[in-house]
Amino acid sequence: MISFYPGPSRVHDKIPKYVKDACEKGLLSLNHRSDEFMDLCEKTVSLIKAKLNIPKTYTILFTSSATECWEIIAQSLIKKESLHLYNGGFGEKWFEYTKRIRPASKAFPFDSEQEVNPKNIKAAKTEVICITQNETSNGTQVSDEVIASIQKTYTSALIAVDATSSMAGIALNFNHADIWFASVQKCFGLPAGLAIMVCSPKAIERIATLKENNHYNSLLFMTEMMKKRQTPYTPNVLGIYLLMRVLKDSRKIEAVYKKINNRAKEWQDFFKEGKNLKLYIHNRNVISQTVVTITGNPQLLTKVKGDAKKNGFLLGEGYGKLKNETFRIANFPALKKKEISNLKIFLSSYLS
Repeated sequence: MISFYPGPSRVHDKIPKYVKDACEKGLLSLNHRSDEFMDLCEKTVSLIKAKLNIPKTYTILFTSSATECWEIIAQSLIKKESLHLYNGGFGEKWFEYTKRIRPASKAFPFDSEQEVNPKNIKAAKTEVICITQNETSNGTQVSDEVIASIQKTYTSALIAVDATSSMAGIALNFNHADIWFASVQKCFGLPAGLAIMVCSPKAIERIATLKENNHYNSLLFMTEMMKKRQTPYTPNVLGIYLLMRVLKDSRKIEAVYKKINNRAKEWQDFFKEGKNLKLYIHNRNVISQTVVTITGNPQLLTKVKGDAKKNGFLLGEGYGKLKNETFRIANFPALKKKEISNLKIFLSSYLS
């Protein structure tokens, strides 16, 4: 079964070998305060920065998931108010979760076919502006130019970006935001259970100023421990090792992004003339390059998903409000050209 689910999705071919290597090296019982772990942590952080073009001055942290990152930001970087820009289910969830912790937080919902205009955002008193860069629920994305414009317009706020379905798949300009985070079960091509959080010097300065240190995953505690190449709690050592091995064997993000961008255009062209199966998003300025969302008659969609599974393809269910009227296809780096070609052959009979 080839998983085209938009997370967890297909893992890299060499993961079984890497897991075997980890077992043979004794990494499954590695003490996270040991020199060996600190060496692993240092190598992994260096590779993340080198392969994804993250500035050397930025700090890399490890968490369990992107959802945990929502909590960390709410606890450690927001005293009163954040502003959440979203057009889909995951961005809305981030807002709702934050509001439980910081009730004064505000929402800025926008249409899925709409580009965000920074001039329409009211963020004068906002401490953190939260952006879902790639909205997995509907297959949209916020461009780098828009994020940069928001940063330039609201200089006093921190910019936090959920890049769960795009980090390690598309070329992100990390200079344009202060907190970036992503789980590894998507574009990184790894099993779930690990996430990466990236903090700018401005974010680190804010962490030091706020001094919030009441939780096991408080950013002050996490950044202090990372200075020693350690984590506050026992981390997913196997996940960190697998991340290190995958990054070591991966090309730099520019090459990966070129492949992903070309494949995205090919998927868009494939569904362009479809009568029964159509692209859910039509605005090419906001359509995701890593999540292809397809709409059609709900009964047909159910049949397509069922038939696909019988033929060895796992398609993503629709999410939230779009559950019955869409399905989703991952366009992640670990998926192979032949697998994509075979899926297109299968889907072609349902297009018209």
